[in-house]
Amino acid sequence: MTDLAIGRRTLVTGALALGASRAFADAPPIRLGCSLPQSGGLAAIGKAVLLTVQIWIDDINAKGGLLGRKVELVTYDDQSNPANVPRIYTKLLDVDNVDLIIANGTNLTVPVMPIAMERNKLVMAMFALGINDKFHYDRFFQTMPYGPDGKAAISEGFFNVAMTLTPKPTTVALVGADAEFSKTAVEGAREQAKRHGLKVVYDRTYPPTSVDFTPIIRGIASARPDLVYIGSYPIDTAGLIRAAHELNFHPRLFGGGMVGTQATSLKAELGPLLNGVVSYELYCPAAASHFPQVASLLARYQPRAAAAGVDPQGYYVPPFTYGSLEILAQAVTATGGLDQAKLAAYIHATTFKTIVGDIKFGADGEWSKPRMLTVQFRGVTGNDAAQFTRPETEVILDPPEYATGTVATPLSGARP
Repeated sequence: MTDLAIGRRTLVTGALALGASRAFADAPPIRLGCSLPQSGGLAAIGKAVLLTVQIWIDDINAKGGLLGRKVELVTYDDQSNPANVPRIYTKLLDVDNVDLIIANGTNLTVPVMPIAMERNKLVMAMFALGINDKFHYDRFFQTMPYGPDGKAAISEGFFNVAMTLTPKPTTVALVGADAEFSKTAVEGAREQAKRHGLKVVYDRTYPPTSVDFTPIIRGIASARPDLVYIGSYPIDTAGLIRAAHELNFHPRLFGGGMVGTQATSLKAELGPLLNGVVSYELYCPAAASHFPQVASLLARYQPRAAAAGVDPQGYYVPPFTYGSLEILAQAVTATGGLDQAKLAAYIHATTFKTIVGDIKFGADGEWSKPRMLTVQFRGVTGNDAAQFTRPETEVILDPPEYATGTVATPLSGARP
């Protein structure tokens, strides 16, 4: 890894009332530490997280900070590489002396856990799949709405939708990168396939460094599956979708755990190639009426994102990042301090009001109930990003209480 000082950013806000500024001068800041991907394959997500954290810090400091103390952020660029993460968090805790830590992403949160557990530190993570299945650490909390069984939740909607097809599908192909998130997502899909009595006709991983996805799609196509479930990160997601179209491969349902289909830049890049793809989602315009407080955040995020060259719409990362920090702030305020054991106990016992709705955690720090959305892209034309602000471009298929339409098949069947 390059010198950590190059990637370090200490962020404080200047938009403070005069009285708050004077009060802050008498108290040391509360330091929030994290590693975020500001370069590499996950940079688009990491930059959106960083901008959202900046907005939250501006908001909390404008209200007087936490416990009457200014909040600062100390962060380093992990370059999307899990191998860099242990050194970063060791430095954050042992040298920078941060008071609280947050983490982001499955692959980049797993390396945080041994360090946090050794030091008995609370971990507030965003967008991390099934991590605590391995550690069972009682000071870990995760705000992506998987529910108590993350492995099942990331694929459950895809298979629920698949089983509404007539005639019912009988075969499925499973594929993903040889990396933590993808392997966990595909493992859950494997269990879903068994639950629904589907025959798995293809089940393989590919190296995370893969750049040519044509052989992978060709291999899947030769198995002639009804369904194709994919666990992928952004670069793979784009490559697999392009390869499917280049080979004219159109199974009855295609997608699943595809990270990247939520990002504005990738959606605009792929354009109509997305039509028919089914993927997971956390928030999108079709769900806006259920979460009215998100609009206020996006109204502040979007102008800053456009100026910073970050995801300009912000539907995926900002709402749940901001919600995570709301939880952390409420716990600090309620317990009156930064004692990690007291914070963890309070978070376990409390239902939190956030901009993404009420959040209650279960025993392993996951949501007590799942709320993942399964969506299908429809009617996408050209590569204009603005079209993704329309609810009809991402139709919610599952869960039923959020559904805005029913599935269209096959992969090519949803083209305009």
